[in-house]
Amino acid sequence: MKRYFKYVHVLVFLILIFTVFDIRYNPFQTDPVVMEPSEIEVSAPNDALYMEIEQKKDAYQEDPENAYIDEVWKKTPGRNGLEVNVEESYQKMKEANKWDEDLLVFNETSPDILLEDLEPSPIYRGNPEKEMVSFLINVSWGEAYIPEMLQILKDNQVKASFFIEGKWAQNNSSLVKMIEEEGHVIGNHAYDHPDMAALDKSNAYTQIEETNQILKTITGEQPKWFAPPSGSYKDETVETAAELEMETILWTVDTIDWKNPSVSVMVNRIENNVHPGAMILMHPTEASTKALEQMINIIKEKDYKIGTVESLLSESR
Repeated sequence: MKRYFKYVHVLVFLILIFTVFDIRYNPFQTDPVVMEPSEIEVSAPNDALYMEIEQKKDAYQEDPENAYIDEVWKKTPGRNGLEVNVEESYQKMKEANKWDEDLLVFNETSPDILLEDLEPSPIYRGNPEKEMVSFLINVSWGEAYIPEMLQILKDNQVKASFFIEGKWAQNNSSLVKMIEEEGHVIGNHAYDHPDMAALDKSNAYTQIEETNQILKTITGEQPKWFAPPSGSYKDETVETAAELEMETILWTVDTIDWKNPSVSVMVNRIENNVHPGAMILMHPTEASTKALEQMINIIKEKDYKIGTVESLLSESR
C-alpha cells in the first residue's frame, strides 16, 4: 500500500502545479498600453470651440430652392442650399484659435426638384438670386468678327455660349472648332434660320437634329441647348427640343447689336438692364466686338460673375 501512496502523492503534486500556473500564459504577449488621463487628447465634440460652431450653425443654414415654372419667365432653375460643415470649420478655427464666421466651411445641398424634372418650357434666365450672367452669341453670319471676339473673351477670362446655325457651321467648321477649343459652350441655332413657330413638328425636328449632327461631327459633342432663331417658337418647338434632350434658351437682355448702335448705347443698355441670372443676347457684329470689353467691365463692377449658359442654369451657387 505504501507503494501506491507514493504514486498518489506524485499525482496530487502535478495537479497543484497545473492549478497554480496558467498554462495559457504566453511570455511573448505584451500587455495593452493604458494611457493616463493626461495623455488622452480632448475629443472635438467636447471642445468649447466645436460646441460653439454646433450651436451657431443653424443661423447660417440656407434651404435649397426647387426649380419651378414662372408665369412670366417660364422654366427657372433652382438653387443649392447651404449647411455648415462643422468638422472642417472646426479645424480651420482651431488653427486660428478663435471663433470666426469668415472661416466657416459650407456644403451645398441639392434641391428636390431640378430643372430637368420640370415639363418642357423655354428658359429666359437663371435663378434670380444667382449673382451670375451669361452671354448668348447667336451665329448665322459675322464670321469676320469671331476671332477678335474670342480674343477679347480670352483676355478677360470669360466663357460664353455660342448658338450656331447648322448651315453656317458646315461652311465655317474651322471657326466652330476654334470656339470649341477656347472652352465656350456650343449650342444649336437650327439649320437655316427658319421661323420655328411656323414649322410643323417634323420640319422642326429636322432643323434641330440635322444641326446637332453637323455640330457633333465638328466638335465631338452633342449640343444640349437650343436657341430658336429670332426667339420665335411655339409649344411644339419646345417639346420637340425636349424629345432630343435639349432645353430651349431665350434671353432677358438684348443688345440689339444688329441695329449697329454705338458703343455707349450698348454699354448703357447693359448697365441699366443687367440683373442676377440675366442672359444677354448678342451676335458677332462690329458693334458687339467694339463694346464687348466695356460690357464685361460693367458687369464685373456690379460683382456679377460671367459664365456659360450651363454654369448659369446649374443649381450651384
